[in-house]
Amino acid sequence: MLALMGKARALYSMQKFADSLAIYQDVLMKMPDLIDPDPRIGIGCCFWQLGFKDDAKVAWERSLELNPNSKVANILLGQSYLDASGHVPVNSDEFLKLYKKAMTEFTQKAFKLDKDLPLTCSTFAGYFLSRKAWDNAEKLAHKAIQYTDVNAIASDGWYLLARKEHYAGNTEKASDFYRRADDARGGADTGYLPAKFGVAQLSVLKNELGEAKLRLEKMIQQSKNYEAMILLGTLYAEEIFASQDSDSKEDKSPEIKKAFSLLEGVRNAWKDPKKNLSPDASVLLNLARLYESENPEKALQCLQQVEQLELDQIPDSEYPKDITDENEIRSSLRKFLPPQLLNNIGCFYSQAEKHEQASEMFEAALEACVLIGERDSTADTDGLVSTISFNLARSYESRGMTDKAIEVYNGLLARHDDYTDARVRLAYIKLRKNPNKEGPDAVAKLYQENTSDLEVRALFGWYLGKVHSRKRPANINEDNEFRHYKHTLQNYDKHDRYALVGMGNLYLMQAREMRRDSDQEKQKRSTVYGKAVEFFEKALSLDPKNAYAAQGIAIAMIEDRKDYKTALSILHKVRDTVQDSHIFVNLGHTYAELRQFTKAIEHYEIALTRDGKANDPVILACLGRTWLNRARTEREIEFYDKALECAKKALEAAPDQVHAKFNVAFVQIQLVSAIYGLAENRKTSAQLEKATEGLEAAIETLDEIAAHPQPPYPKHDLEQRASMARNTLRKQMERSTLQQKEWEEKNREKIELAQKQRQVEMQKREEERQKALDQERERQDKIRREREEIQAKDRERAEERERERREEEERKQADLTTDEEGEKVKRKRKAAPRSAEDRPKRPRKKKSRAEGSGDEDDNADEAPAQRRSAVSRRGTTRRPSLTRLSTTAMRRQTTMRRTPSRRLRGTSTGMKHHSPRSRRWMLTRQARTTMRMVRRQLLVSPRGHAGGVSLMMMTRTRMKKLPQLTQA
Repeated sequence: MLALMGKARALYSMQKFADSLAIYQDVLMKMPDLIDPDPRIGIGCCFWQLGFKDDAKVAWERSLELNPNSKVANILLGQSYLDASGHVPVNSDEFLKLYKKAMTEFTQKAFKLDKDLPLTCSTFAGYFLSRKAWDNAEKLAHKAIQYTDVNAIASDGWYLLARKEHYAGNTEKASDFYRRADDARGGADTGYLPAKFGVAQLSVLKNELGEAKLRLEKMIQQSKNYEAMILLGTLYAEEIFASQDSDSKEDKSPEIKKAFSLLEGVRNAWKDPKKNLSPDASVLLNLARLYESENPEKALQCLQQVEQLELDQIPDSEYPKDITDENEIRSSLRKFLPPQLLNNIGCFYSQAEKHEQASEMFEAALEACVLIGERDSTADTDGLVSTISFNLARSYESRGMTDKAIEVYNGLLARHDDYTDARVRLAYIKLRKNPNKEGPDAVAKLYQENTSDLEVRALFGWYLGKVHSRKRPANINEDNEFRHYKHTLQNYDKHDRYALVGMGNLYLMQAREMRRDSDQEKQKRSTVYGKAVEFFEKALSLDPKNAYAAQGIAIAMIEDRKDYKTALSILHKVRDTVQDSHIFVNLGHTYAELRQFTKAIEHYEIALTRDGKANDPVILACLGRTWLNRARTEREIEFYDKALECAKKALEAAPDQVHAKFNVAFVQIQLVSAIYGLAENRKTSAQLEKATEGLEAAIETLDEIAAHPQPPYPKHDLEQRASMARNTLRKQMERSTLQQKEWEEKNREKIELAQKQRQVEMQKREEERQKALDQERERQDKIRREREEIQAKDRERAEERERERREEEERKQADLTTDEEGEKVKRKRKAAPRSAEDRPKRPRKKKSRAEGSGDEDDNADEAPAQRRSAVSRRGTTRRPSLTRLSTTAMRRQTTMRRTPSRRLRGTSTGMKHHSPRSRRWMLTRQARTTMRMVRRQLLVSPRGHAGGVSLMMMTRTRMKKLPQLTQA
């Protein structure tokens, strides 16, 4: 037995675990009382290596039952519980229970039994290392290395020493110990993966990132280790972040792709329950930073997942007792989360224009800061509070809650009066509320106190542009806004992007107002557009994602080169980045120039819904002009009415603007001209009368505009247009109205009949539509009922299958019994008697001659009985073979009956005195008798009885006695 144990141990060392397990089990079967050495220990180790950890645990527990002082069984059970604790969350009660049981109940007992047991020493060394008891950990690790003869335990000892030196910052020693731990397990392509990972970590600490990446990539190629994937993905992500912070022009596309691949691969692995991996917040945070600029929605999803992880770690004692709504519970628990996380989530909500949710996040972040200050008086949360307060006030501004925003800004300034951003926002709010006195004074005061602050200078430049927008000087160098931006670039920061974009916009406006009658003027105008593009390109070189600079280039391409398609692609990209009303207005202008009026109208209407621009006179004027152009193209009175409606809305929004009055009068005159040219059947007298009223109003408006001191067009042109409307269009409308009334009177009956037919047709269509809806509803109801019936039948079949499965399980359980060791085994069938004396004798029936009695029948009856006895001793039943036999026998019987019947010659029953033909008939007769016995046994023998096997054997015996049957 000891030799077999040694052989099993050798096979185990050769990693032939299945062969080793078979030998250990053989030893246990032959010597179940053997406990020193205990084969159950080897059986458990083999099971563990084969992946059957529960079976291994059972084997070791059995060993411990037989020998409670077995140090090996104790330490192995401790290892099994430690392994189980590694598959549950660290902050769960289950982890504490398993870890405590492993260390105090089993490992500690093994250590008391033998303080020099290597595996126990290495286990306790790991425990002391986690408790940062460096001396104890080092002492036990050295002892494990000294006393062990197992390479794996020695590797663990070196690895623990390496970790200890790693904690202490001794990178040279740690690297040496990691190498020894790796070499103890084979090194090179095999080795110890945690030791290889430790060496990669040391390379990161030494800032040898290239070497660290090579080691990690090699580890990932050998085995898909998720810790290595996380570290490698983090290294690539940090390289990308460093490049972004330094404004480097280097292409980082390969690194971005690798970072996404690695980190998303780890994230997807969390979804597989078989891998039992816990989500890592650092992975999600890095992914959020990577997605921040290109895909903010995915970045927000990552942060929300981190939020859920943090919420899951909050103990139940902190949950509110009187709240049942899940959203309210979640809101009340956010104060226990990191305020930085909540602030970032709020920023992404603000970027997505979900300002209410953003405010909730910022408020929760402030509560979290207050809670941190209450729990730790030494914590410095002032910077966080200031930043989050500013973000909260900005979200209030976006929601239109200006008073609350001012309150937050004032509170922020009360703590930090030098917080310039808050002062800028307050000045802007005052300028919007009181643009005449208080607002300009606040902006001027802020500019005087913070002349060098670029944000303040940007606000002041914007203010100058608003103030002097109506009276721009002809020479751009005399423009106050232009001079301000130029001063900023020359004296403060030549790379100030706001000033660069502002300069480009001013050059665009100058070029737009320049004359272009001659080629020389066109060339001069194109040169100014080129200057504007230069400033925009400079801004883009500093910030490749500057949407406003890209928009300026698109405008220059449209106005200077008429390159609408290229500009349109640029504007679409800008629209995806900046949800500003000006973007949609520019898109509307571009589609209008391309005569795609439907899309132009769509973008103008979107612009009206942005930033409180619902009554913006400029956008309304553009929308009205587009409706007018569409009406001219498609000649639809309805579109003229839309254009007139937009022009009137623009006039209501800006009643003092002369050009808005002119637009209304112009559309009214265009409507008169359009309706006059329509045929009688496409207009009505009511429409003509309404248009005539509009014409009279237009004449009065033109006279009023012509008398204005600053008319939008020359006074002579306005008077001439009014005179034409008064003398020509008025008379045309009077004649057209009379003709239309006469035509309607003559065709009244036709019109009424057409209207009635139209009503009947519309009613018929409505009935058909309703009928179709009813039929569709009936069809859907029928499908639903059929589906419900099918589902009900499926449920019944499923229940029937489940019932049959339970019955089958019950039958199987009934066939099981418990052996001496308490395990379930199949019940053995009772064997038949072995001798003829023990077998009960059955009365023998005498058959009549008509049934074919003879010596052959007697001999045939004895052979199956003997065969039945032999098969019964085997204790097996094979019904399928019996069924196949009966089918084959019936075929043979059918074949035999086709043999022509002949009378036997002679009186002897022996076959040797008969002719060959007579002998064949005797064989056929014996076969017929055998088949009759087969049928009788098939009808009589119960299912599962050993008699079926006996019958099979009997039939085979008969067949052996009939060698010429097949030939017959």
